[in-house]
Amino acid sequence: MSARLTELSAEFGLVERALGDPAALADPREYARLTRRHRELLPLVTLLRERDSVQADLDGARELLGDPDMRELAASEIPPLEARLKDIEAELVLLLLPTDPDDAKDVILELRAGAGGAEAGLFVMDLLRMYTRYVEGAGLRLNVLDANESDLGGASRVVAEVTGDGAFRALRWERGVHRVQRVPATESQGRIHTSTVTVAVLPEAEAAEVQLDLSEVRIDVFRSQGAGGQGVNTTDSAVRAVYRAGTPDEIMVVCQDGRSQIKNREKALVVLASRLAERERAAREERERSQRAAQVGSGDRSEKIRTYNYPQNRVTDHRLEGEGKNHPLDSVIAGNLAPVVAALARAQRELQLMDMQRQEGQHGAA
Repeated sequence: MSARLTELSAEFGLVERALGDPAALADPREYARLTRRHRELLPLVTLLRERDSVQADLDGARELLGDPDMRELAASEIPPLEARLKDIEAELVLLLLPTDPDDAKDVILELRAGAGGAEAGLFVMDLLRMYTRYVEGAGLRLNVLDANESDLGGASRVVAEVTGDGAFRALRWERGVHRVQRVPATESQGRIHTSTVTVAVLPEAEAAEVQLDLSEVRIDVFRSQGAGGQGVNTTDSAVRAVYRAGTPDEIMVVCQDGRSQIKNREKALVVLASRLAERERAAREERERSQRAAQVGSGDRSEKIRTYNYPQNRVTDHRLEGEGKNHPLDSVIAGNLAPVVAALARAQRELQLMDMQRQEGQHGAA
């Protein structure tokens, strides 16, 4: 651990110096990368500096134990210094746990109605409103790129972009199947129906991540469509991008967010690249699944991750255990997802710590 901390502290110094280099200022992408890395390392370096300061104070207090005039004062200072040093060491261990390299990226959020017909479509829009409130509260921004809306106020599919620092970190736990149990407005007998919505969270792919051959992409333009009003354009600005049309690898993306065909085309290609990157990640994770002991859930889109039970005003996250898996539905659906996300992140850290200790034990035994 000591060697890793020394390495990261040295990296922080290099990043700080690089940020002052005019060459970095002239390259927006490199400057953004350096700024992001500086922000990631700052909490760790701040703790390291505090640890050194506390250790120096503790060493000084222990030396004073030999001074009859200062012994009593030194003895009273030592316990809180030792306690703080222990807390800092524990915090440093947590900061050294692996993080997802995609955490800081923007996100493509896709909601698709599953089982349940019109009721599933209505729940798509409920989840969209929940996510909109949640990300706004986290200082992020959600922008709908495409939606297949119905006259009943639901949607079979919604594709949105979530932008801002830490967008993927905020939404990474939402991947999977969300199940809702409630009495639909159209149900005259008061029977509870079960419907599902599939949520995909795709970190936006960077240019170096995936090679998108534009010769394999067919671009169509058409007039925007929607339920009416401002959702319908009067120009052919909507864009459909189809990757390897007619093959088993086909991926179709539609973007009709803005009135600019050029901007819609650019955004459609970003979504397409992100889907390709997600496909590659899923295949890689499937191969490595047996080695991923420190993961909460698989994130697979076919996995039921959460149930929203309206009659009991309860949201149950099936990746958690005990009472920590249940949360008040009225609060969660209003956008207060933070407690659920915090519980999932805490569970993952606990598993990572257990995995780290197991590996250290194996290393020590060897």
